[in-house]
Amino acid sequence: MNYRTGVISSLEEAGEAAWTALLAKQEPDRAPNPFLSFAFLHALHESGSASADTGWQPQYLVLWQGEELAAAMPLYVKSHSYGEYVFDWAWADAYHRNGIEYYPKLLSAIPFTPVTGPRLLARDAEARAALIAFLGAQQQAAGMSSTHILFPPEDQVQQLEDAGFLLRSGIQFHWLNQGYPDFDTFLATLEHKKRKNIRAERRKVREAGVTMRQIRGADAGDEDWRFFHRCYSNTYAEHRSSPYLNLDFFRRIGRTMPENLLLVTAERNGERIASSLVVHNGHTLYGRYWGAIEHVPCLHFETAYYQPLEFCIANGIATFEGGAQGEHKMARGFLPTKTWSAHWLAHPALSDAIERFLAREGGGVDSYLDELNERNPFKG
Repeated sequence: MNYRTGVISSLEEAGEAAWTALLAKQEPDRAPNPFLSFAFLHALHESGSASADTGWQPQYLVLWQGEELAAAMPLYVKSHSYGEYVFDWAWADAYHRNGIEYYPKLLSAIPFTPVTGPRLLARDAEARAALIAFLGAQQQAAGMSSTHILFPPEDQVQQLEDAGFLLRSGIQFHWLNQGYPDFDTFLATLEHKKRKNIRAERRKVREAGVTMRQIRGADAGDEDWRFFHRCYSNTYAEHRSSPYLNLDFFRRIGRTMPENLLLVTAERNGERIASSLVVHNGHTLYGRYWGAIEHVPCLHFETAYYQPLEFCIANGIATFEGGAQGEHKMARGFLPTKTWSAHWLAHPALSDAIERFLAREGGGVDSYLDELNERNPFKG
């Protein structure tokens, strides 16, 4: 079948209606991944958070058949490796030591967002195959060092390996809702020590005079977004870093996708002192952003974990993805889950070296996963 192919630097070139229609076909039995929505991606680009100026130059691949967007791939030209959560700094260093340029590189991911979701967006298997072939042609024509596809779903991993990509595995921690009627019922399923620790952490926050408030996106005003961004930026500053996302981005998603957003704020003596933002779509809640302007012991756990868990239970949300890393999440009822990335490297010798490294690393990840599963936080 013939497709009209293209590379676009703005989602407006595809159009919101066409993008939304294609996204709806990825997992037709469930709500689309909110991070792949036109609203979220367009806000990243239009706010300047993910742009050529910040080292994230959009070059999305699109395949059209007539007026229908048949396939697409979020793709960026990257001039660094910040904001990816699959770390390849050592690879860049190896290239540098061998006198070879590693940047720019091609990257398919949701900027600053370590969330698994479709990367090969297609209406059917035939269009997906054509998209993979188009990607291969672009890789060869671009003359860049490599292509990296981060956090693809498992059903796309084999297709990428068949297309010549090297696979890399990692681990995240996800909470699964077993139909708990309330938070105490969930707690009752945990080992005694973990249950006791969670209750102690929540009690410390209450005894510090802190009260919590959940604000759905539709009810959040500009003052809420400004305060949240102040907290978010302050936490980066405390770690001597710069925030990836600006206030304009948060204001934009607050306007365009409020049904997917929940703000949690902490208050003491009538003043707000902390806030977190989570994203959800009816079946999955994603822990994302947090910050505080005042330190209170255990407040992070209450704001970024326990309040969102209560929201999941109250709204029948099946999964809470806790974000990157964080073995400490297991003590709070989260379980280890394998994640994937796929990598194509143009230089044959360095590709072979990285393939050997990934084989060793993958064995270590599997052993670590087995070890974690032996430390299941739930009652036997």
